[in-house]
Amino acid sequence: MKIGVHAHDYGKHNIEELASLLREEGYDGAQLALPKAFKKIDSYGDIRLSHIERIRRAFEENQVEIPVMGCYMDLGNPDHSVRQYAVETLKSCLHYGKEMGAGVVGTETAYPHLSREDRAAWRPYMMDSLKRVMEEAQRIDMKLAIEPVYWHPLTDLETTLETIRAVDDPEHLRLIFDASNLLEYPESTDQDAYWNQWLASAGTYIDVMHIKDYSLGKDREYQPRQLGEGILRYKEISRWLHEQKTDMYLLQEEMNPASAGADIEFMRRL
Repeated sequence: MKIGVHAHDYGKHNIEELASLLREEGYDGAQLALPKAFKKIDSYGDIRLSHIERIRRAFEENQVEIPVMGCYMDLGNPDHSVRQYAVETLKSCLHYGKEMGAGVVGTETAYPHLSREDRAAWRPYMMDSLKRVMEEAQRIDMKLAIEPVYWHPLTDLETTLETIRAVDDPEHLRLIFDASNLLEYPESTDQDAYWNQWLASAGTYIDVMHIKDYSLGKDREYQPRQLGEGILRYKEISRWLHEQKTDMYLLQEEMNPASAGADIEFMRRL
C-alpha cells in the first residue's frame, strides 16, 4: 500500500514548501484541496494554470504523488444555483486535476447532515448533477471519484451500486471509501461483516481509501482519535487490501501532526 494524507491537515503553505514538508514527513502522496492547502488560493475561483504547473512540478520534484484532487461539492442540493456552481466547479477541477497529474478528482454528494427523508429527496438532484459532470469526465478522459457518506444522498451500499450502474462508466466513475463515514450505528454494527459486504460488492470500483478513527462522546458527538484508538475495526479491510489492492493509496484524514509518525506506522501495518 501507499501512504498519504490530506495535505491541509498541515495547514496552508506555499506550494513548494508543502511538497517538501510532505516528503520530509515520509508520505508517498497527498490529497490536495487547493483552497485549503495553499496560500494565495482561497477559493476554486482563485486557481490559475500557473498554480497547477507549480504544483505539478513541485510534487514531482519531491516524489510526492497526488492520488486525489479534492473538490467536495454540494451536488444534491435542491437549489438550482447551488447545484450549478457545484457542477461547473467540478468540471473545472477535472481539467486542473488532469493537468497536475492527479489520479482522480474526489467529491462527496452534499454538505449538510441530512435526515433520511432528505437524503432520498436530494438523490435525483445528485444524479442529475453527477451525469452532467460525467459528460466532461468522459470527454477529457479524467476520473471522478465519489465518496459515500451515510448522511448524504449517496448514503449506503445499495444507493452506491445503483448510482454506478446508472452512470455505467466504471473507467471514469470511481469510489473513495471512508469506513468512518459509513458507520451509522457503530454500537450495533458487526463491522467485520459490514466491511466484507461493502468490499465484496463495491471493491472493484474503489481507487482510494480514507483512513481515520473516532469515538463518540456522552451525547454521541464525534471526537477524532489517533488511528487504532477509536471505534473503527480495520481487520477485514486490511485483509481485503492484502488480497485485492496491494497498491492502493491509504490517505489519512484528520491527522494530528504531533502523532503523524505513529499514524503512518499504523497505516503501514494495514
